[in-house]
Amino acid sequence: MSDHSGWLLLLGPAGGYGFYWAMYRYYRNTDKSHDFEHETAIVAKPVTGGEGDHKVDETIGTRDSRIKGDNVNQFRQRVERVGDD
Repeated sequence: MSDHSGWLLLLGPAGGYGFYWAMYRYYRNTDKSHDFEHETAIVAKPVTGGEGDHKVDETIGTRDSRIKGDNVNQFRQRVERVGDD
């Protein structure tokens, strides 16, 4: 073996590390990162309902074991085929 064969053996792991580092930097953009929590101004506003919001019904606890208008037993009516005309 010649004196240069050691460098050839080191070229494989060094090339693998270089490729990994390049892909990591490319996909992570670590040099172009943006610190969202500190560089973004977020203004919070109180939650309000719209003008058309109104209460419809109220169910307290589990007194009703079924939902009015459910179609659990009518499974053929629930399933609709897509694309059949």
